[in-house]
Amino acid sequence: MLTGHQTWVFNNKPVIISTGTVGGPFEANGNIPNDFDLLHDDMWLKQDSFEKAQQTLMEEACQTAVKKSSIEKEQVQFFISGDLINQITPTSFAAKTIGIPYFGLFNACATSMESLALSAMIINAKGANYILSGTSSHNAAAEKQFRYPTEYGGQKPPTAQWTVTGAGCALVSQDGQGPKITSATIGKIIDMGITDPFNMGGAMAPAAVHTIETHFKERNIDPSYYDLIITGDLGHIGREISLDLLKKRGLSIQENQYVDCGLTIYREGQPVLAGASGPACSAVVTYGHFLNRMKKGDLHRILVVATGALHSPLSIQQNDPIPCIAHAVSIESGSDV
Repeated sequence: MLTGHQTWVFNNKPVIISTGTVGGPFEANGNIPNDFDLLHDDMWLKQDSFEKAQQTLMEEACQTAVKKSSIEKEQVQFFISGDLINQITPTSFAAKTIGIPYFGLFNACATSMESLALSAMIINAKGANYILSGTSSHNAAAEKQFRYPTEYGGQKPPTAQWTVTGAGCALVSQDGQGPKITSATIGKIIDMGITDPFNMGGAMAPAAVHTIETHFKERNIDPSYYDLIITGDLGHIGREISLDLLKKRGLSIQENQYVDCGLTIYREGQPVLAGASGPACSAVVTYGHFLNRMKKGDLHRILVVATGALHSPLSIQQNDPIPCIAHAVSIESGSDV
């Protein structure tokens, strides 16, 4: 059901029956290693390119999600996913291996919640029984495409963020046991004229604020409805900017209620500058850490707001401003909906 202009309410409450989360060596040394299903000690994953390693991450996340469920892969109707690399080739090559009908998406680091929202919409409308929804990223592959190969050792400003090496996948179903997807607010492009590709948090913060504000208005609820409001990868700088903007708009969100995946995945002392980023950032932290907390009963209602900067190497070379977007999905425990 459409509520307002941008929000879907899922009356049939699609269920996340299982998840798969995979990470690399930097993530294994991070803050939440126990929330991954699989961790690698090699950035190459025994492949001959970082892009092929990213493909492997996506394949493993999908295979893990299916293995942890009670269904067979042949019962899954669609795979909805995407990534940062040109023409989303790691995901498309993974889709070839997985062998499930495939929707390829690009919404940069907002892809995790874009894919989950679309999966929930299709499931809610009874257009499928099971859908795999996910995304991935690889630090070295993203650095090579958007900045400089890591071998160059290029310096970065303190506003820069560290792309997560990993993949996260959710298996969404018509029914079953697990957290319920209750609504989604689809974001609009927000462009504040920022042209610095090393300040993604600052560029994306207004998009996150716009989507959060729209979600509460169109659902006619206030921030107290959720235990946590979780942004994707704003990092230290974007989180502070968005908190200020939310307060100016009259939304009273407590600091401990407003968390960021980019500040959750790594521990103090890891050299991630302003925090983590990448499509896998919100995917692995949400499908691993936060859903595990929900299953333990620590959380009952969360709003996950994945943020994306929709620039390309070409647009940056042409000094174009960075268009940004954020998509929000509300997830609630089965006992609370």
